[in-house]
Amino acid sequence: MTKAQKKQAENFIKLLDRAHGGIKKTIETRNTEAALDLLSQCQECAIQLGEIIEKVEGEDFVTIPMIEDYCELAYQIYEDVSQNNPVNVSQVCKALRRSLIKMENSVKHDIPERMEAVFLPYKASMWDSLESVWKAADEDPNCDAYVVPIPYYDKNIDGSFREVHYEGDLYPEYVPVMSYKEYDFEKRRPDMIYIHNPYDDCNYVTSVLPEFYSKNLKQYTDKLVYIPYFVLGEIDPENEEAVKGIAHFCTVPGVFNADVVIVQSENMRKAYIEALTDAAGENTRSHWEKKILGLGSPKLDKVAKTSEEEYTLPERWRQILEKPDGSRKKVILYNTSVTALLQEGEKMLQKMQSVFDIFKENIEDVALLWRPHPLIKATIESMRPQLWLQYVQLEEQYKAEGWGIYDDSAELNRAIALCDAYYGDGSSLVQLCQKAGKPIMIQNVEII
Repeated sequence: MTKAQKKQAENFIKLLDRAHGGIKKTIETRNTEAALDLLSQCQECAIQLGEIIEKVEGEDFVTIPMIEDYCELAYQIYEDVSQNNPVNVSQVCKALRRSLIKMENSVKHDIPERMEAVFLPYKASMWDSLESVWKAADEDPNCDAYVVPIPYYDKNIDGSFREVHYEGDLYPEYVPVMSYKEYDFEKRRPDMIYIHNPYDDCNYVTSVLPEFYSKNLKQYTDKLVYIPYFVLGEIDPENEEAVKGIAHFCTVPGVFNADVVIVQSENMRKAYIEALTDAAGENTRSHWEKKILGLGSPKLDKVAKTSEEEYTLPERWRQILEKPDGSRKKVILYNTSVTALLQEGEKMLQKMQSVFDIFKENIEDVALLWRPHPLIKATIESMRPQLWLQYVQLEEQYKAEGWGIYDDSAELNRAIALCDAYYGDGSSLVQLCQKAGKPIMIQNVEII
């Protein structure tokens, strides 16, 4: 039973104890109607308590017969009062109290208290931002950890929802996935909920189902934890301009609504605190200092522990990666970001075509692994529809020619482990590749 569920059970006991005082008073004053009402409420309350315990611990749990005895006792007293039979108030109250103490002791000592943590990823490719925390929770013998992938919508330019996506079947085999339709937040009330999507209804491109917005999840747990799905370039938290540059990552609903926010480093923690204090006022600084923790990013944990040997590469990839003599070509991870395409528009598409042309001319020695941002197509369709056809044609041409690798899988860390160097736009992938010791080169859209 979770901590929250056990607390709920203990609250039922307290309610019954308070009702007993009312029963004593109403019987003594011969307020039969009120006494019967209280006795009826006691039975209903005890039944609800039994249902909670049965659901978690099973029908044969030791507390259940005690609850049944209590209900039988309350029923007998109800019958005596309703039929105007002589009732010894002192004996009645002592009997109810003895029965309640047995239940109370059993709830307190017999029901094991376990932590329950639920993880709510939405895109499988971003699962690495939660994985190491989930593993630690899953390996804790006193914690039950659940991975519950949630659906998300693409959005039209007017903000309305378009296609819905669910990626629950794209997670690694070692990750047990539970359907979001099966996990009842209201009844289970997990001790902790982990999210990596902080935007609620503020994202122009995608949205998780509204019931999974951070502002709604708060009501079902005492600890809502937000961990960013991205890694930012480290900055000096005393540099005001640098802090302003990342403020839009900090001042989002998930950060405001979470009870705990875990960021990639102590310096980033300080930067978040400065950005949030600037947005909400100096009097809020202590609040952010308690909420923001610089414990590190699970994405960096994943990169540090991943090697190419862990993955079985598709045969088509092997054909592209190997030279005729069987040796391996140099592999360049080419990453194109949402931000760069939004800012540069058609010029960025021209740059991408130029990059493809150059690598195509050098396929004897170098293999290109193109990994576009997972939301790039949805973003173009929603925010730059005039670029949609041109982008899709560029993508389809690249895939059809087959000289390079196109990777839109959820296996981000496979691409990092496989590559010899990074080339492309500035993004959180830069920090991940740096962590893995890969050389970095940022593309310049002005150079064709």
